Amino acid sequence: MAFTAAVLFGIGTYLVLQRKLSRLIIGLGLIGHGANIVFVTATRRGTPPLIGSSDPDSFADPLPQSLVLTAIVISFGVTALLLALAYRSWLLTRDDEVQDDVDDRTIGHDSHDTEVSDAGAAELASLVEEVDRR
Repeated sequence: MAFTAAVLFGIGTYLVLQRKLSRLIIGLGLIGHGANIVFVTATRRGTPPLIGSSDPDSFADPLPQSLVLTAIVISFGVTALLLALAYRSWLLTRDDEVQDDVDDRTIGHDSHDTEVSDAGAAELASLVEEVDRR
């Protein structure tokens, strides 16, 4: 099970580092599944924790199970949000590739100059201006 979790984490991390939103969504899902596997395998096995059914020392630990349920709910919410963002991005650009933000690139280069030297960023700036004019 540890190998399976490691493979899920590895593939998920690779996909999160891609520029496509669809790959990012799948990558986050795989990372969430890997975390759930780690939680489930980290618990001790035992009988269901029902009082009076058996010896309390043989009860299964319910905390990892509740953490997994919480992680499933949170990952569902994050996936729904990312799918909504990807759909909105698809409606605007007809592509799910994450574009560079011109302002972030300017700040990243510690430049107070508003001139952008990258052709892709200039294309993005013209696309933003075109959308603003509508």
